[in-house]
Amino acid sequence: MQGSDTIIVIDFGSQYTQLIARRIRDAKVYSEILPWDTPCEEIIARDPSGVVLSGGPASAPEEGAPAIAPELLRQTFPVLGICYGMQTMAHVMGGEVTKGESAEYGRTDIRITADHPLFTEIPRELTVWMSHWDRVATLPEGTVSLAESAGGVPAGFATPEGHLIAIQFHPEVVHTQYGQEILRNFLYGICGCEPSWDLGAWSEEKIAEIRKQTRGEKIVCGLSGGVDSTVAATLTHHAVGDRLECIFVDNGLLRLNEAREVMQAFEALDLRVRHVDASERFLTALKGVSDPERKRRIIGEVFIRVFEEAAERDGGADWLLQGTLYPDIIESGKRGKGAATIKTHHNVGGLPEDMDLQVLEPLRDLFKDEVRRIGRLLGVPGGILERHPFPGPGLAVRCLGELSPERLETLRRADAVFIDAIRKAGLYNEIWQAFVVLLPVRTVGVMGDIRTYAEVAALRAVEAQDGMTADWTRLPADLLDGVARRICNEIPEINRVVVDVTGKPPATIEWE
Repeated sequence: MQGSDTIIVIDFGSQYTQLIARRIRDAKVYSEILPWDTPCEEIIARDPSGVVLSGGPASAPEEGAPAIAPELLRQTFPVLGICYGMQTMAHVMGGEVTKGESAEYGRTDIRITADHPLFTEIPRELTVWMSHWDRVATLPEGTVSLAESAGGVPAGFATPEGHLIAIQFHPEVVHTQYGQEILRNFLYGICGCEPSWDLGAWSEEKIAEIRKQTRGEKIVCGLSGGVDSTVAATLTHHAVGDRLECIFVDNGLLRLNEAREVMQAFEALDLRVRHVDASERFLTALKGVSDPERKRRIIGEVFIRVFEEAAERDGGADWLLQGTLYPDIIESGKRGKGAATIKTHHNVGGLPEDMDLQVLEPLRDLFKDEVRRIGRLLGVPGGILERHPFPGPGLAVRCLGELSPERLETLRRADAVFIDAIRKAGLYNEIWQAFVVLLPVRTVGVMGDIRTYAEVAALRAVEAQDGMTADWTRLPADLLDGVARRICNEIPEINRVVVDVTGKPPATIEWE
């Protein structure tokens, strides 16, 4: 973003790379992410105020492992290496990186061993989040130790002038005590950044960029009624006006009464919205399919064909507007070499190669909470902005196994019971995401002295700040008991309810 200090985050394939960028933006400093193999001269040409090296799954001493260019460490801007970033810095600078005798994963206690601006007003002992196997056995010559974990394992080092800094732990995750303060010390105290970046200015620049990029051409948007597509459409409408046509597709994979509720919500927005019922087409294409990746790709293919046909009936279009976000990109493995594919998002990896429309993704560098803040700036109604995230493939990835209209209806009814209970308890806006998963597993039950053999419903509720990491929500036992009783009493196709108590990681929020 022009007119702001910029921090470049070099991506070595960590699932936390986007989270680093997000935390930097939380400090009102603009950040950009570049793959690790970006030419050094390109990074230097961007005139960054500082560079952060992300974590990653590789082993720095191995041949072919991602590495930082030595030239980058000879510039005037500060460099902060995190986890693998510390290891590749140490390796390039002549230190020794070896396999540790044991891994360090999760919460770990460390001790700060030297005064440094990075740890200004930070306690000498704190609990941090580790996620590594390799260790820096010998620090590079001319550097000083900053911190140690149990047993004297190096947890940080720096050059004497403080220009190059490395830490083994992850300050970007909420589990690290004083993590955001450590990042602010790097941004403000070491890089000299000013907290001048804000989403209002970003919105103005993005509106101008959309107007220039689309060059007077027509845009079609697959409007789902969720936060992402609605904010993307509202932002784009500010840029191009009636050149944007929104199409709401009922794919047969929506929640109970969702199509009607969404169309009613759109009445509050000054958008051209057309309703297309393609539910039978989607369900026919998905018949007999149980693999989640195939489901996602089929849904992506059918979505595009429906959009193309609907747009053609209205005179054609040149662009497809989508509400793609940062987490969609990283989980689909599209940001930086070495990043793992967690699951294919239909609006990232599920698009057919031969589609006729160019893709417009104005929100692809933002996180969910940033999108909500932009939505408020643009006047999007709170009822839309406060909705829990809903996956692009809809209930197809919450109804595990083969899909059928009957199983989907069972899931809709169970999900409605769960959400209704959460709303009545006043907990809906305190939870990042809550939903029901229908399992392709049958269990024996007994109702009214009669044997039953029905499916299992799993309740999932999580707390998160951005969806990159999450913890399961400790819902009241009375609420869970009431939900389980209602589901089993009102929905005969289900006779057992379980609760998912797994965080992210190791699980993802959605089951598929």
